[in-house]
Amino acid sequence: MTPLSTKRRSELRGEAHRLSPIVIIGDKGLTDEVIAEIDRSLKAHELIKVRAAGGDRDAREAWLGTICERLSAHAVQQIGKVFVIYRERPEEAEAPRPARAEEGRARSRGEVVTERGKQAQRARDAEKQRLRDIQDMVRKGKIPSKTKFGLAPSARAVAKVDEPAAGARGAEATRTSRPRSRAPSPLPESGPRRRRPRT
Repeated sequence: MTPLSTKRRSELRGEAHRLSPIVIIGDKGLTDEVIAEIDRSLKAHELIKVRAAGGDRDAREAWLGTICERLSAHAVQQIGKVFVIYRERPEEAEAPRPARAEEGRARSRGEVVTERGKQAQRARDAEKQRLRDIQDMVRKGKIPSKTKFGLAPSARAVAKVDEPAAGARGAEATRTSRPRSRAPSPLPESGPRRRRPRT
């Protein structure tokens, strides 16, 4: 394990200044569970702070040495009961490149294709397909176009889809389950405006 240079140690001290301790060594001392938790935290963050709740100065120095030795980490700093520990994360393998067509479309829109973006796009495509299936079933009469709360959203979508073809196929294209009245509805009678009496 290569020791940290003075410059690198100084940089890490500056970065650690804003951190809070995320692992606490309790009254039982440095147990295997505590070391496993420190290992997980180093994998996630590289630079962490550890607080020792108890123990005298010699015990704390021994704990810091044990942690660094067992986890192949560097002791950046020890201030009282707080240890600053650093372990460089190994370089991760590069993610596979997205398909060329999708990458080209995203580049033309100025976006970066990520795995989360692909999942969101797949979910949107599945929702569109589900809506198309519902529209087909409404059109074929397999499910009613009305619900007890009014016109179903799928039926509204069907009416919008069918609007351009209404002229070609006649009135049958937009017919719903209830025939509409041809007579215009009468307007409500309006009388003189009433004033509220002053109180």
